[in-house]
Amino acid sequence: MLNENIRKLRKKAGLTQEKLAIKAGVPYTTLAKIEIGVIKRPSVQTIQKIADALGISIDYLVKNKR
Repeated sequence: MLNENIRKLRKKAGLTQEKLAIKAGVPYTTLAKIEIGVIKRPSVQTIQKIADALGISIDYLVKNKR
C-alpha cells in the first residue's frame, strides 16, 4: 500500500523517481526499492522526507488520509 501510494502521488506530482529522491534527500535506490516493495518497512524518517517532498502529511502517505 505504501509503495503504491508513493508511486501514485509521485506520478501525480509529475516527478521521476530520481527527482523525488533528490527533493526528499534520500538515495534513489532506496526510493526505487520502496516503490517496488523490496523495502517494505522504511524508516519513519525516510517516510517523512518523502511526504515532505510531495507536500503531503505522513498520515496521508501511509494511510491515504489527510
